[in-house]
Amino acid sequence: MTIRDDIVENVPRLRRYARLLLRDPVSADDLVQDVLERALSRLHLYQPGTNLRAWLFTIMHNLHVNQAVRAAKGPKTGIDNDAADNYQTAVQPAQTAGLSIRDLERGLASLPDEQRAVILLVGVEGMTYAEAASVLEIPVGTVMSRLARGRARLRNFMNGEDPASEGAGQ
Repeated sequence: MTIRDDIVENVPRLRRYARLLLRDPVSADDLVQDVLERALSRLHLYQPGTNLRAWLFTIMHNLHVNQAVRAAKGPKTGIDNDAADNYQTAVQPAQTAGLSIRDLERGLASLPDEQRAVILLVGVEGMTYAEAASVLEIPVGTVMSRLARGRARLRNFMNGEDPASEGAGQ
């Protein structure tokens, strides 16, 4: 198995994280494509024997931050994605589990970016605190703090309480 095969194995994880992070499937797919392009063009920088998944998620995090900074600094340019902004699934789930998942997605979307990123990396992707800290380039203690506050806010949201009542800020 080659390093390229290992990268391909990580694509579903990258897509899942990007979609939850950005809440827009078109932008998420663009971000994943940018990550794959960057990883393949800089494969010589990857150190064999290190955590490939963490390396890929670090690339994604850095690209996402750079894009957010660029978007905040200047006017929007490029194609207007009205279709992506109005994206909805064709059939809404009728089961209670489907409604719970929808509520969970809304709860995640209501979190500050810093808390959502940590919850997704640790809770969804199964990364250790140290791996998440490495990807986000923050101390492990900050990961633990953001995770605790994010979980509290998410729990409040799922219980129908005011999501800002706990864990405000980062």
